[in-house]
Amino acid sequence: MVKDNILELIGRTEPLFDMDIKNNEKELTEIISSSRFLVVGGAGTIGSAICRELFARNPKVLHVVDISENNMVELVRDIRSSVGYGTGEFATFAIDCGSEIFEDFIEAQKKRIGGYDYIFNTSALKHVRSEKDPYTLMRMVDTNIFYTEKLMRMAQEMGTKKYFCVSTDKAANPVNMMGASKRIMEMFLNRSSENMPLSMARFANVAFSDGSLLYGFNRRIDKNQPLSAPCDVRRYFVTPKESGELCLLSCLTGGNRDIYFPKLSEELNLITFSSIAEKYLHNLGYEPVLCDTEQEARDRVNELKAVHKYPVYFFNSDTTGEKDFEEFYTDNEVLDMNRFESIGIIKNEPVYNGDKLDEFVRRVTAMKKAGAWERADLIDLFNDMIPNFNHKETGKFLDGRM
Repeated sequence: MVKDNILELIGRTEPLFDMDIKNNEKELTEIISSSRFLVVGGAGTIGSAICRELFARNPKVLHVVDISENNMVELVRDIRSSVGYGTGEFATFAIDCGSEIFEDFIEAQKKRIGGYDYIFNTSALKHVRSEKDPYTLMRMVDTNIFYTEKLMRMAQEMGTKKYFCVSTDKAANPVNMMGASKRIMEMFLNRSSENMPLSMARFANVAFSDGSLLYGFNRRIDKNQPLSAPCDVRRYFVTPKESGELCLLSCLTGGNRDIYFPKLSEELNLITFSSIAEKYLHNLGYEPVLCDTEQEARDRVNELKAVHKYPVYFFNSDTTGEKDFEEFYTDNEVLDMNRFESIGIIKNEPVYNGDKLDEFVRRVTAMKKAGAWERADLIDLFNDMIPNFNHKETGKFLDGRM
């Protein structure tokens, strides 16, 4: 609904990576036009953005895998309705990347096209709300850690030149299980990077990405429902296109184990969800009206809309896993801040504790074999893996919010 005004809503006037893309365009185009690509999780917001960046540069092969059949349809319609057609092979597959069917698919493509030169993996459980129960948490472990490492092994076996995986800013000094799962993922991939090249990206919230609070603003307006947002949580934001550009640059220009992140200023670019909600409503021609309770906000939608106003409910955050501030790197990580105009790079050595990684696998396998585990069991395991893990537990979760 407000796609064309995202930069204005998140407090910026210019795209972040235009200069870096321009400076590297020749190299990007040459690599993409002569290469075969697989994008896993390619129908999500970030994956779709990567696919659009790749398709615009006419790849030899672009295959997209995702479990969301509906999002895949939209991706194809979007590409056909914007860029149109290329000379290479473009195909989508509605497959679970953790399934045996996916393994069979990879084997088939190795024989048919010789495998993939580059693999982008954007498949993940990304929401903090996903840590509320032990079963979703275990799926997070599978998806964010085990399937990610498994796909890297498959990439190595087919002779892939580079494997890319999305991490998150929340992996830097994590306070929630989602961020911690991505930090542990980075540990596993660091070990695997000794056998094949890898790069990653940590970036901020992707504005209006599927399932995000800002995405929910559009749904609330569509359904004649009030807007609700925390007023004390400040976050960095990138646009969907910027997320695709950052991933593209990391994969195709990054060194082994490099983690790319956007250079964003705490003073200029941190913004609250409540302020975005107000800008969003002004953009639609509504004056926001602050309500004291959720029920008041629900009750006043029709009354206020009739006079070009709209009810909002703002609150202080008190749910589990919400980080007080955002950061892209820790004090003990080595940085290269000079190579790009708007991108910083974390330079990693292959440092990992193999015994701890093996013990993590053993304990998760034992939980699954027993057929029962508690949320606390997984939190304890994550604490053992990340000694400075400061899990922020309040006993409240986002599903308890409007």
